[in-house]
Amino acid sequence: MLRNPGKACTWNAFCQLAQQHRSIRPMLLLARTPKAWPKLCQLGVPALPRSPGSKALPVTRQLWSRQGQPQGPGLRARLMITALIGAGLGGAWLAMKAEKERGQHQRRTAALRQAAVGQGDFSLLDHRGQARCKADFRGQWVLLYFGFTHCPDICPDELEKLVRAVRLLEAEPGLPPVQPVFITVDPERDDVAAMARYVQDFHPRLLGLTGSPEQVAQVSRSYRVYYSAGPKDEDQDYIVDHSVAIYLLSPDGLFTDYYGRAQSAQQIVASVRRHMAAFRSVLQ
Repeated sequence: MLRNPGKACTWNAFCQLAQQHRSIRPMLLLARTPKAWPKLCQLGVPALPRSPGSKALPVTRQLWSRQGQPQGPGLRARLMITALIGAGLGGAWLAMKAEKERGQHQRRTAALRQAAVGQGDFSLLDHRGQARCKADFRGQWVLLYFGFTHCPDICPDELEKLVRAVRLLEAEPGLPPVQPVFITVDPERDDVAAMARYVQDFHPRLLGLTGSPEQVAQVSRSYRVYYSAGPKDEDQDYIVDHSVAIYLLSPDGLFTDYYGRAQSAQQIVASVRRHMAAFRSVLQ
């Protein structure tokens, strides 16, 4: 309809203007019937002609629905727009979260490598009597645990957790196999035969390693494992106090991460998966 800034444009005012200006008389004739109002409202007239001593009256145009209300985006369109905006914001948040986690992972990996854990080689015997060194595990992911076969509870629990993580990783298609390894800190009692009896109760691929007291001490120092045999009782039995951690070695043979007692098998799996995805060999 016609609008005058600061004053509503009434029908009588419209008719007076029509008498003064012939150019809008067809609009007046068109507007005599109610059905013509929507067409009148759609006419793109920028302004009425200037009358003597007055300013030109601007004419605004709006689209009106059949019910007389302004037309806008439908409910479906508004919902779609809202969903698209929400998806965009959610995607941006996920990307920022993933980037933050990658940064934390890279900083942790760099700090662990600077710790110089697992440097150097070792020479031990596996539970089949075969000589083993660090180079034998090159090209494999390794989960490594130090303990002893006479341990009453902690070692069995941690080995169960280790092999459970290995089984979960084995169930994921496309991931490389992980070699579970158990190194004794009680070489006096854990000979090859004792290790063979012990590892068979956990996982068919669990590899038990033992050696002389000097060889075990060397590999333990390399991985900064503390252990100390306690006093013997009347049955010559004793407990070995030792640090508790599961080590992750990369295919380069480098110490990559470690997991304490508080971490579950599922958390170990998630960490190993991230290390696998980010792994780039430094030996090639």
